[in-house]
Amino acid sequence: MLPADTRVFADPDAVAAEACRLICTAARKAIGERRVFRLVLAGGSTPGSAYRLLGATAQDWAAWEIFWGDERCLPIEHPERNERMARELWLARAAIPEPNIHPIPAETGATRAAAGYAVVIAGKQPFDLAILGMGEDGHTASLFPGGEVGDTSVVAVSDAPKPPSGRVSLGYQVLRACRGQLVLVTGAAKSAALAAWRRGDDLPIARAVRSDACLLVDQTLGAVVGELALPRRPNRSHGDGDGANIMA
Repeated sequence: MLPADTRVFADPDAVAAEACRLICTAARKAIGERRVFRLVLAGGSTPGSAYRLLGATAQDWAAWEIFWGDERCLPIEHPERNERMARELWLARAAIPEPNIHPIPAETGATRAAAGYAVVIAGKQPFDLAILGMGEDGHTASLFPGGEVGDTSVVAVSDAPKPPSGRVSLGYQVLRACRGQLVLVTGAAKSAALAAWRRGDDLPIARAVRSDACLLVDQTLGAVVGELALPRRPNRSHGDGDGANIMA
């Protein structure tokens, strides 16, 4: 089943704008309560648009810590690395201290990188917010249909069905334990997977996402979510929001 808090927006740009607003709200809430905001990033074009918007906001960047939900086993400078996208679109312009940025060292190979990242995140959980996407097959992060990942906190993937086959991903338990989950799904090509998730099929996205997550979709998917969708609210400026609820 889809999360009860499902919202439909006109297009991917509007989804990204709302995602930016919600991330800022979650950051203020976490920093106000715990003096730190720990955020898990996703790859993909819509999260990338949200990151670009974040780079134009004024935040207490020194209190932010950045992690990744997954990474491809590619050289550090490879254009398809999730880390590189986030750095180019956002992190290079934000005054987040480099020690607070925790990329997955996937260039060292899946097994070694997964073991090392498990150590990195061990004392950082639960994360305050995880940004998640969904592929056309219902995968999220680098957790693919049919993959057996067990209970490990960080998964070494050697047989991903799309290149590169080697990847590293946070596991289901870590993702589900996050204080908040923000799921971004756009494009008509995702409609079949979204419909399968709604009817309760055993997909990775369904395993990873709790019922209290916030799901943002664009209008191409509005017919799939149907009556579950909340009325679209006008976007306030990206830094606005009272922080009363992590997904307010």
